[in-house]
Amino acid sequence: MKLSCANCFTRTAVLMSTLMFGLGAMAQSASEEYLLLEHLRVIVGDGPVLSDASLLLRGDTIAAVGQSAEMAIPIGTRRVDLTGKTIMPAMIDAHAHLGYEGANSWGAQNYNLDNLVDHLNRYAYYGFGAVFSAGSDPDAFALELQRLQASGEVGGARFVFAAGMAPPGQGPNNQFLVEALEVERQTGNTILRGLESPEQAREAVQEVAALHIPFIKLWVDDRGGSQEKLRPEIYRAAIAEANRLGLGAVVHQQFAEDMLDLIDAGTRGFLHGRLEEGFTEQIANAVKQHDVFIVPNLGLSELRREAIGDDEFLAQSLQANVAERLSASAQRQALPERNPQLEQTLHNSFDYMRNANVDVVLGTDAGAVPYHPFGYTGHKELEIFVRHGMSTAQAIAAATSVAARVLGLEDAGQIKPGFSADLLILDENPLDDIRNTQKIHQVYLRGELLDRDAMAAIFTAN
Repeated sequence: MKLSCANCFTRTAVLMSTLMFGLGAMAQSASEEYLLLEHLRVIVGDGPVLSDASLLLRGDTIAAVGQSAEMAIPIGTRRVDLTGKTIMPAMIDAHAHLGYEGANSWGAQNYNLDNLVDHLNRYAYYGFGAVFSAGSDPDAFALELQRLQASGEVGGARFVFAAGMAPPGQGPNNQFLVEALEVERQTGNTILRGLESPEQAREAVQEVAALHIPFIKLWVDDRGGSQEKLRPEIYRAAIAEANRLGLGAVVHQQFAEDMLDLIDAGTRGFLHGRLEEGFTEQIANAVKQHDVFIVPNLGLSELRREAIGDDEFLAQSLQANVAERLSASAQRQALPERNPQLEQTLHNSFDYMRNANVDVVLGTDAGAVPYHPFGYTGHKELEIFVRHGMSTAQAIAAATSVAARVLGLEDAGQIKPGFSADLLILDENPLDDIRNTQKIHQVYLRGELLDRDAMAAIFTAN
């Protein structure tokens, strides 16, 4: 039986979303319309840092930012003293796949509104204000989710998505492909648009543009010979048409050597850096010259070998049996061993990108395989960035202002007047140690304080 969008979007999910948001702020009186968060260190997101500063929020928007001693405070403003805390913009994950991960299974059977809302709220819990789901969502279903978020009926991190394109019946990894095709069958929506010719590619992009989906995602990968690789004349036609219509074309590419032709074709960004082998200074310079961004996406390989279930920062949002499954074992190391040669190769690739001033963007590929958890993996990815030579300030920008810019989120990623009040408040300064992004004191999304204790209780319930 096919599921329509109408009966997929359940009342349960909307109620759960409201609970997770802790919407006490909705009951504010007129005199409480303004909220002042005062005496903080403010990491703006695009470079500047303010000491002993305050933020004035009006509803879901940042009204003013400045030094605490100079802040003009409207009469009746509610004030919260956060002396010693650090505030930064809520982060953005620019590469994920929502809907398929369940507590004890992974696949098409989990894809419904309740599960999507759960994933968006897990992102929110870990201080993320937006997430880009890259080519694996049924289009009408995803557009309806965006409508529900825009109307305030569903909360969580802001949902952004791309329409997927590949050779017919191909694209994602073989396990994921089976499940995505099953979600297509269940919902009657399109997820993967099959491209067999340049003409068909142009028509598919026109169809996506008519739906007002702002991104296409192309898979250019033969999956070790098990699939057909999208031919250059086809991806060139799709990218050219996307650029003509004002859509962003992002790519999952197979190897670093694929990148130069894709750059020349006009791609907007790469969702896998392919930094492990074959990435060169020439590629980095071409990326910068053509204003392309790169998502390194290294944690997907690293974290599946680590005992992440023993990390309290993750365990606080997991059911006990799932945490145990991800704890130290023959497959997962408590103290991860790293290949020195690979580490040096990755460090060199980061040097190339840093020297060329490439836009490096945070993305995790969370949800593409089982047990690569939403939100948590973004914090760990930032650790990897810094380990390979990025400064803490550069890593924070990759997760905030740069990510917002490449995704076209004009009101996100910075703490400035007029921007959405999506805020991550920390007990310690992440500029001193990037791991301090994990020391979360509070999270605000669209001006509303999340009840993270209540959220954790829901996440961990059996």
